[in-house]
Amino acid sequence: MTTPLKILYMTAELAPLVSTGGLGEVARALPRALQAQGHDVRIALPCYRRVRPPYRGHQFCVCTGFVGGRAVHGALRIARTPDSGIPLYLVEHNGYFDREHPYGPGGYEYDDALERFAFFTQAALHGMLQTGWAPDIIHCNDWHTALAPAYLKAGWPTADWRSLPTLFTIHNLAYQGDYPEERFEQTGLSAQWFTPEGLGLRGRVNTMSAALRLATKLNTVSPRYAREIQTPQFGCGLETMLKTRAKDLAGILNGVDYTLWNPSFDHCIARPYTAEDLAGKAACKEALQHMAGFQKRKAPLFIMVSRLEEQKGVDLLIRALDSMLRQDIQLVVLGRGNGDLAEACAKTASLYPQKMCFFDRYDPALSHAMYAGADFMLMPSRFEPCGLGQLYALAYGAVPIVRRTGGLADTVRHLTTANLARGRATGIVFGPANPTAIIRAVTRALAVYEDRPMLHDVRVAGMKEDFSWERSARAYERLYRKAIGSP
Repeated sequence: MTTPLKILYMTAELAPLVSTGGLGEVARALPRALQAQGHDVRIALPCYRRVRPPYRGHQFCVCTGFVGGRAVHGALRIARTPDSGIPLYLVEHNGYFDREHPYGPGGYEYDDALERFAFFTQAALHGMLQTGWAPDIIHCNDWHTALAPAYLKAGWPTADWRSLPTLFTIHNLAYQGDYPEERFEQTGLSAQWFTPEGLGLRGRVNTMSAALRLATKLNTVSPRYAREIQTPQFGCGLETMLKTRAKDLAGILNGVDYTLWNPSFDHCIARPYTAEDLAGKAACKEALQHMAGFQKRKAPLFIMVSRLEEQKGVDLLIRALDSMLRQDIQLVVLGRGNGDLAEACAKTASLYPQKMCFFDRYDPALSHAMYAGADFMLMPSRFEPCGLGQLYALAYGAVPIVRRTGGLADTVRHLTTANLARGRATGIVFGPANPTAIIRAVTRALAVYEDRPMLHDVRVAGMKEDFSWERSARAYERLYRKAIGSP
């Protein structure tokens, strides 16, 4: 029997306490799956305003970080995650984290973003040292915690942790923590760290590049995306660095927490159903039509649940809407983000009130009802590290329509003749990132909708897919052990 690991999981988001999308969902599910496999996993998170007092636990100690040439003090609070009881270490600092938004308003980050997360990372490490609990490995996520390997190697919070192994997970390479050189002092590191071997990248501070150089192991959230980011098309300027570390870079698919995403007992949907008995899905469709203000009819119902960003292909969808909505379809869009894209969605919905509804918000409960009520789910992303929406859609029998990129290509099998014959087809996969390709994919979906036996078979095949976190957690455990065994 292998020895359980002690894992410190550092993250800027944690559902259900504070989440803007996939990062928070993964931070909720992966530690929970690791805990279920016997590991001692603990989570560090900023104590944002959104973390309500009942979940803030108790103050344990003062924790310190160095930013802008000065010591900044906060408090480490010890709590438990509300759904799994995992130890949760909250870094409290009212000046940095007692704000309305976790990152910033309207899709823009606060001006002191680098300073905020440099402090969080240092203070979390310093606070953990004082608890007396020492991890076997630290798991860092995205640019917000990407400086942890640098701090450790610089001897913070103790020289004894200099050789502590680290894993750095890239959830989205496009967000790199990239800032002008004059902000370097906000990291609290000495000037010798502003080099191509440290945080310097083309004369700028880049926290993600520091983790790509210094973390013991690297991974991203799908095998295809791990390959894609080593190319100029998807590497966002870091492809050469990633190719250099290819032997240390893994791709591990995200999973689905089926205790939260399961139409057989989901309390957010109108009526439960299963792959063996789909009768309840019709009631869920009627409920979604009612919420959207649509007439109850048998038109195919499409949904999109997404951040409103160009990465997600929302602008491509908007350009396709007029052609799409001339067809006999209904479309419900849920999401927040870019104001121009939100305005365009709202305008189109006002022109087609019986065919399109737009909810300009982040609403987890509504998203459950949308997946349950939908016939098809649109995900035309320009790039997608993994994607969770298509996994939720599969679980709820909403046939995904996705671009052939990243985790979308890894998880959705196209309706080819061969896949249909083998009962393995689970969705519609298209290639070009343009409105015409989206329209063609929707036209294909209309044909599938009219072929009821085919729709049933594809829907059931998707619902029977297994993307549980148990499998992903075992892959992470293997990667942790490789990192711990690395020189």
